[in-house]
Amino acid sequence: MAAYLADTHLLLWAASAPRRLGKAAADIIGDIGNEVLFSAASIWEIAIKSSLGRSDFTVDAAVFAAALRTNGYTELPVRAVHAARVATLPALHADPFDRILVAQAQSEGVTLLTRDEAVAQYPGPIRLV
Repeated sequence: MAAYLADTHLLLWAASAPRRLGKAAADIIGDIGNEVLFSAASIWEIAIKSSLGRSDFTVDAAVFAAALRTNGYTELPVRAVHAARVATLPALHADPFDRILVAQAQSEGVTLLTRDEAVAQYPGPIRLV
């Protein structure tokens, strides 16, 4: 079984607009042989950006997290080792939420799935889908 960490936008699209997922992302997320993880940082990002009124983050973060769990996604908590690893990342991307996802993928040895070309430039297990 392969393990994948989906970035925040992929999670949102998988839930509300699956046609926005690329074929590769849809195939990976839809394969029951894969473990698809979501980061607590993604839920935090959704909560913050929703409270700021961002139109692309209109979902209730708590409801969304529960729905992810119900639909077979595995939660990946943010741990101190993840936060500390952010300091070792090159300055390729300024978004702190994306940087913690990269650090989590590197620390946990899971592949980060992203549509963000800047995030995909980080070293480690990252797949642009």
